[in-house]
Amino acid sequence: MKITEAALAAIAANPAQFPQDGLPEIALVGRSNVGKSSFINRMLGRKRLAHTSSRPGKTQTLNFYRINRHFYFVDLPGYGYAQVSKRQQAAWGKLIEGYLQKRPPLCLVIQLVDIRHKPTQQDRQMWEYLQWTAIPRLLVATKADKVARGQWQKHLGIIRKELDLEASHPVYPFSAQDGTGKDAVWQIIGEHLSAERVAADNS
Repeated sequence: MKITEAALAAIAANPAQFPQDGLPEIALVGRSNVGKSSFINRMLGRKRLAHTSSRPGKTQTLNFYRINRHFYFVDLPGYGYAQVSKRQQAAWGKLIEGYLQKRPPLCLVIQLVDIRHKPTQQDRQMWEYLQWTAIPRLLVATKADKVARGQWQKHLGIIRKELDLEASHPVYPFSAQDGTGKDAVWQIIGEHLSAERVAADNS
């Protein structure tokens, strides 16, 4: 996909601050240090559009990035950061759950996991939750450049096992450093956006 325009369009701490233009939305979920900001920057070809932080858990809002004025990437707060208070975690959980359950423009959720490690309990809970909601979902394994290419299938197999997936279930290796997986992920996103447009035209 050719990116001609990308901008941070909204920073939302509550649903009243969500965009109201009805454009399709692609949500990004994952634990705090999985690399969501780096994923956004690589996918959009921008170095500093989404700010990475040395302090996991810093993102406390839903950040809406409008792309080509046609759709959004929505960066949700990272989960699993122990130094965030339980009260704050509960508040984020409520905000995220409300968005995932009640947001009509949401057409795909991309869950990011770290290819180097077994999925955490929070990763498993999120994947199970997305299955329960029946939201279309895509699983991306970040930081692929940190693992030898010959070891990818081994690590992807561990991810599938921990998330109770079939051996054939697609998990896309991705590297924000060298762009591995970028084209494959864009292809899936494009298919969902096309389906969304067809559904909107037929409604």
